[in-house]
Amino acid sequence: MLTAVILAVFRANGRLLSGGDALARPCGLTSARWQVLGAIALANTALSAPQIGAAMGITRQGAQKQLHRLVAAGLIEPEANRKHKRSPRYALTPRGQALYAQVDRAQAGWANQLAEGMAEEDLRTTKRVLERLAARLDGLSTATGSSHP
Repeated sequence: MLTAVILAVFRANGRLLSGGDALARPCGLTSARWQVLGAIALANTALSAPQIGAAMGITRQGAQKQLHRLVAAGLIEPEANRKHKRSPRYALTPRGQALYAQVDRAQAGWANQLAEGMAEEDLRTTKRVLERLAARLDGLSTATGSSHP
């Protein structure tokens, strides 16, 4: 049964990314860039590439690729990191904050539309199960010393 759940998550993820791309496109963003902006915006503080990767379930390298593009676009800016000199932290610029807020408003309407007819308890259960699955996957990665199965 877990394999069926995993396949359903893969299908949903693909559709969520397509929907996210459509929402972010008018702002000149992709889902990946929106995701990185969101990690910083939701943290309410500057974050390093590894912190963004951990928050969003992506690799540090994947986060770094988007960070370079977001810096070039003037949406984020690097800051010195006292804890790790070679790993700067990134903060939203005023333009980045405005753009993130614009996409976030569009996403809220989209999410409300998607949630129509779904029981809140079902959504809470789904969230809880996916968080448990993610935690177990993290535990397996830590135990094997790998980020992949």
